[in-house]
Amino acid sequence: MSGPISHHNPGEGESSPPTEEATADQKAQMEQAYAQMRRKLRMTRLAEDIGHKIMVLSGKGGVGKSTVATGLALSLARQGKKVGILDIDITGPNIPKMLGIEDTELHVEDSQIHPADGPSGLKVMSMAFLLEDPDKPVIWRGPIKLGAIQQFIGDVAWGKLDALIIDFPPGTSDEPLTVAQSLPNIDGMVIVTTPQDVALLDSRKSINFSKTVKIPVLGVVENMSGYTIRGSAQPNSKVSVMGPQGIPLEATSNDDGDWSVTIDLFKQGGGESAAEEFEVPFLGSLPFDPGIVRGGDDGVHRIVAEPEGETAKAFDTVVENLLAQLAKGEDDAPEIL
Repeated sequence: MSGPISHHNPGEGESSPPTEEATADQKAQMEQAYAQMRRKLRMTRLAEDIGHKIMVLSGKGGVGKSTVATGLALSLARQGKKVGILDIDITGPNIPKMLGIEDTELHVEDSQIHPADGPSGLKVMSMAFLLEDPDKPVIWRGPIKLGAIQQFIGDVAWGKLDALIIDFPPGTSDEPLTVAQSLPNIDGMVIVTTPQDVALLDSRKSINFSKTVKIPVLGVVENMSGYTIRGSAQPNSKVSVMGPQGIPLEATSNDDGDWSVTIDLFKQGGGESAAEEFEVPFLGSLPFDPGIVRGGDDGVHRIVAEPEGETAKAFDTVVENLLAQLAKGEDDAPEIL
């Protein structure tokens, strides 16, 4: 009499061997987890490799924020400091064009992107370097943006820097929030505004944003503060210039016959008033300079074109005040009230 027949059913009490597709998925997940771990370690190491990390924000577009961010970086670099600038604007990156390096091809080694070399020794990283067609819009939802920003932070081989300037798109949405939560030991924010009330209203939102993420405001910069007209006349003579709304502006020429009049195209002093209202530092004013516009189009920043000009001197003053805030150290940094 034969014994009972045993039927082997792999579905009961025993799992089937993984398919090739499942194995490939597991491998991809492991590689992704490993890449994320390496990226997190690199972001942590940035705290040691980069002396100061400064976010440059504005509540609205059109205030010259990218121009100011680039000017701050160039002014710091002219002082002999090692400076990087990170263009975190994914949908409208402009900084490479402003610096005349938009055609640069990036070098990748050991899974890290090496930033492009800009004027005055700047290290530059921007989404513009990675776009195949600069005229094609980048339409990414929040999670994809978040991943790209984290890659920008963790996958770029910045090396040792004295300062990293981070330029953001206008507003207080995904980009600044992601950086604030991902990058360790950010020193603070620089808020860029213009004097008119609408821009000041939005700059106040940026200051309030800093309270939310508990990052100090290093200061407010008022851009496009005034346009100066210069001329020559008889020495020590009166000169009248027709200003906005038909109001004459008067000046007196000096002993050499030189005279100047500053026209407040967008009002004046609003940035300083906002800084006083929120009890944060005022870093200074920058003039309205048509040469900034031409320089942005030509890829030669005003500081590079005229290093001894008034705009360059104004940036130097802003940077001097910024460095004074940074020198106070973490304990004495401007408080979020």
